[in-house]
Amino acid sequence: MFATVNNIWKVVDLRRKILFTLFILLVYRIGSFVPVPNIDKDALKTAGEQGSDLFGLLNTFSGGALFKFSIFALGITPYITASIIVQLLSMDVIPKFSEWQKEGENGKRKLAQVTRYGTVILGLIQALATAIGFHNMYNMVIDPSVVNYLMIAIVLTAGTSFLMWLGEQINEKGIGNGISILIFAAIVASIPTHIRTIYSTQLADSDQLFLSIIKVVLILLVIILIIAGVIFIQQGVRKIPVQYAKRVVGQKMYGGQSTHIPLKVNGAGVIPVIFAISLLMFPITIAQFWSTKAWATWIINNMSYDKPLGMVLYVLLIIGFTFFYTFVQFNPVQLADNMKKNGGYIPGIRPGKPTSGYLTRVITRITLAGAIFLALISVMPVFFGHLAGFDRSIQLGGTSLLIVIGVALETMKQVESQLIKRHYKGFINK
Repeated sequence: MFATVNNIWKVVDLRRKILFTLFILLVYRIGSFVPVPNIDKDALKTAGEQGSDLFGLLNTFSGGALFKFSIFALGITPYITASIIVQLLSMDVIPKFSEWQKEGENGKRKLAQVTRYGTVILGLIQALATAIGFHNMYNMVIDPSVVNYLMIAIVLTAGTSFLMWLGEQINEKGIGNGISILIFAAIVASIPTHIRTIYSTQLADSDQLFLSIIKVVLILLVIILIIAGVIFIQQGVRKIPVQYAKRVVGQKMYGGQSTHIPLKVNGAGVIPVIFAISLLMFPITIAQFWSTKAWATWIINNMSYDKPLGMVLYVLLIIGFTFFYTFVQFNPVQLADNMKKNGGYIPGIRPGKPTSGYLTRVITRITLAGAIFLALISVMPVFFGHLAGFDRSIQLGGTSLLIVIGVALETMKQVESQLIKRHYKGFINK
């Protein structure tokens, strides 16, 4: 490991990317402590102590910025929601979006611009809902006038837009996926707070200290098992053998080699979990506009992921987004056509439509296993948290661990590829 770290610092370009990423994360953490004006700090403490489980999870994803109500309180969730909407509309819902999606890099830039505009609009709506909802619940806003609400909404929206820009800068000049890295940093930054909470609620001045220690040890064992399971599934690959026929072009012979198509068990990574929690949060955010109404109270109390209805919706969203994102990234029909054009075929399967059908069946089976695994890991902490009596004291559960481990593995792979290109050994290839 130390040799690998030494190799990383020998590569100037890789060292520059890592330092730039760390600098962006430092800016992000500093911004998490810059408060929004006209907010009552005592009410914020009440919000942190009495907030729901969903608010606790969102606070974890924002690195504690939500309960501090800093300029980054909304986190990056409006951008994620906007990305979901744009991707859904690109599936032949809006012809222009579908056309842009097929244009390559130029089309991606146009869709990215639409996503940015959508982020600002959704961020403004969510900021207003958050400010009004928090004030209705905790009397948080000093002098709750229209002007103050608008000012708070604009500040929060600007904070989200700045985070979106930081994520794009990491994509261009840093290492890893920018948005995922920001969420990763927020979750990791919340770990010391969770440790202090566990100590104060379970170990300090406890009448049943031995029982509390056993509960904490069991939770740690569950976390270790979750980490092992996530790594096992994330690294799982189904290799589809492909044979290319020999063909003569001019005086040269091409093809004739054997290769394979690597199909990951969890090809979508942690994106479905992030999508699901963002979409599940959206109706709750809107309901906060009318938190005194009966129907809004019902949504807030029942759509949370720790309630039966919210949990079912959460699981269904994770499974649905896993299939959606996998098939967006991996098009069996297009792959089968490309193989046919280049003289490739899967042994025992006819080229063309039979190949695309075979690939679809294989992807569906392995994606189902990956989707069920993601859903189970995401809801496990709810059961264990209630059984252990932790409730809100541990939000670093399956969802957070999935994101942390998934982002860490993907970033390690990018570092690995950079090292291999320069003939250095990395973390994985020993």
